[in-house]
This record gives sequence, structure tokens and C-alpha cells, in this order.
Amino acid sequence: MARITWACWDGGGNLTPSIGIAQALERRGHDVRFHGRPEMVGRVEAAGLTATALDNARTDLDRYAFHPMATVFGYTSSPAAGEELVAVVHDEDPDVVVIDAMFSAALDVAPRFDRPTAVMLHTFFDRLLDGWRTNFAMQSESRQRAGFAGLPDLDTLWGDRNLFHVNTLGAFDGEPATSWKHVVHGVPVLTSERRAVPTHLPWDDVDPTPIVLLSLSTVPEQRSPEMLQRALDALGQLPVHVVATTGGIVDPGELVAPTNAFLVTFADHDALMDRAALVLGHGGHGTTMRALRHGLPMVGLPAKGADQALITSLIEEWNVGRALPGDAGADQIGSAVEAVLADTRCRTAAELRSLAFGELDGADIAATSLESLL
Repeated sequence: MARITWACWDGGGNLTPSIGIAQALERRGHDVRFHGRPEMVGRVEAAGLTATALDNARTDLDRYAFHPMATVFGYTSSPAAGEELVAVVHDEDPDVVVIDAMFSAALDVAPRFDRPTAVMLHTFFDRLLDGWRTNFAMQSESRQRAGFAGLPDLDTLWGDRNLFHVNTLGAFDGEPATSWKHVVHGVPVLTSERRAVPTHLPWDDVDPTPIVLLSLSTVPEQRSPEMLQRALDALGQLPVHVVATTGGIVDPGELVAPTNAFLVTFADHDALMDRAALVLGHGGHGTTMRALRHGLPMVGLPAKGADQALITSLIEEWNVGRALPGDAGADQIGSAVEAVLADTRCRTAAELRSLAFGELDGADIAATSLESLL
């Protein structure tokens, strides 16, 4: 049995697949322990895993008050959080340390762990490498503005680790963007957390009306009741049924639901996609890959995540739906949904994409990848 310390970032598309991989590792007899922001602890423990909040997760937030993403960069690039992780690794003495690809402060101190380290990325690598370099340069600049030393460049933070595991299909990620030998592509890890509960829909199973699943971001920093309302207003004008999941960051009571819509906070997306005709999403990697695995066409309305505009554009590039700007109005959204529902080529293209997933299990593939460091 190996001991594995996981330095995590609890973004919506990061923590859920990390939990799935950790569960796969524990089934193999390993001991995985998560460390990160306090808000991740309950979610990890609900999955039957061990989690501890970093005491210094919020120590540096005030220094980042100038930044619109202060609650994100004030943690992910925090020197205090990085130093605490050095102490955690010393005390736990793990065989391997896994670091979320976004956690720059942990990546910065990784050489001091003096043991194998793996970076875990839950979205595209090759397609987004230039964007990731820009993102990490911004983290470094923000850190300096907060009064701390800057960060090494991305080629050091990611390139000098022992393993870089990408939880997406290599065939979807485009041509290799580096000559790095430690990059391993797996498969999207489409784990569901316990809060993804079964949902009883108010329509008969034999009702032929198309169902549209509306699912936007679950990241608090991307909270947008206004975007959800625009989407609901658009779908309310169409001959469809709507299931909208608000992700725990928007209260359904904040929204005015049209008569054809059913709103819930969380739901089992796999079960809903089994019945849906289309997904209206925010360009998140997990939601997009889950829809493709189900062979569903999409309309993309990107939120502000680093990868979401690119993923939304791929929906159109791959002919599996339509891409819209994040500020698209209700009329644009409604027209796009109507067009995709009427275009059988989008459904056919999505079904062809679904074949790439086969019976592959992304969590097991990532667990095997991590075991290669033992």
C-alpha cells in the first residue's frame, strides 16, 4: 500500500474527477489524503475519503484584494499555502504527491518534497498550452503585485515534475504541443459526487417533447444568475422541457422559471442525459465530455474559466452543436437551440464522437498512471 498526498484545487471540474481517481486508488489498497481549501473537505469526506483543510488556505487573500479572482489566485498562488504543504509532506511522508495543475504555489515548492510528484490536469493540454502559459504568467504577476516573489515559468512548474497526467482523450487534444516525455493522456474522469442525486422529472417517460439539460458552472467565482436567467428565458419560448441544475451557487429561488422548466440544485447528469435531446452548457470540460459520451449535441455559452471559451468553440468545430458568446441574449440562445435540435447532423456527429470513449475508465487509467511512480 502506498501513501499519496493530494494537493487539490476544488474547482468544479477539478475536485470531482480527483475524487474519482482517489477512489480508484483506494480500491487498490492505497491511502489517499486530500489537502486544500476548507470548502472541499465535506465533499471529499462524503465520498469516503480523507481530507484536511490547510490552515493557511486563506492567509494571503487580503494581499490579493486588487484582483477580480482574489479568492482563486489568493489560494492557488499563495506562498503561505505552499509552505504549509511542505510541512504536510514532511509529516505525512507520502510515497507520491499529486498536485492539481492549477495549484501554482504547490508546484512551486514541489522540488522541496524530495519524492515523486505528479501533476493532474482535468482538461485539454496541447490545445491550451499557450493559454496555460498566459494564465500562469498572470498568477506570477499577481503574486508579485501582492508583495511576494514571482513564480517560475510554466515549463518549470509543469515540465519538471515526474508525471503529467491529462484526463482527456489524446485524440481530442490535437497535435502534441511539446516534446515533454512525461505527459500521459488518459480519458475524461466523469465521476459523480454524492450530491448528484437521482431526480424525478415531472413529465411522463413516454412524453415525446425534447428535454434540454441546462447546466452552467458550479464554481462560486463563476456564479451568474443573470446568465442562467437568460438561458431560461430563451428556452421558455421553445416547445421543449427544460431541466436546469443550478450547481449550488445559485438558489433556484433567485430565478424566474418558465412553465416548461424544472429547477434543481444538483442532479445525476448521467441519468438526465439518458433522456435529454440537447445540453446547454458553459464549456466546462466535464459537462462537455459527459454530453459527448452520451452522444448528445450541445449549445455552448462559455463562463470565465481558462478553458471554457476554447471548449465552446470546439463544439462548433466538431459539428456537434453551436458556440455562442458568453453574453449572448435570449433570442440568440433560443435560435441556436432550435437550430441544433432541428439539425440531425449534430446528433450524428456527437454519436460518432461518443465511440472514442468505448468502455475506457478514466479514473482507473489515471490510477495506473500514478502507480507507475511507486
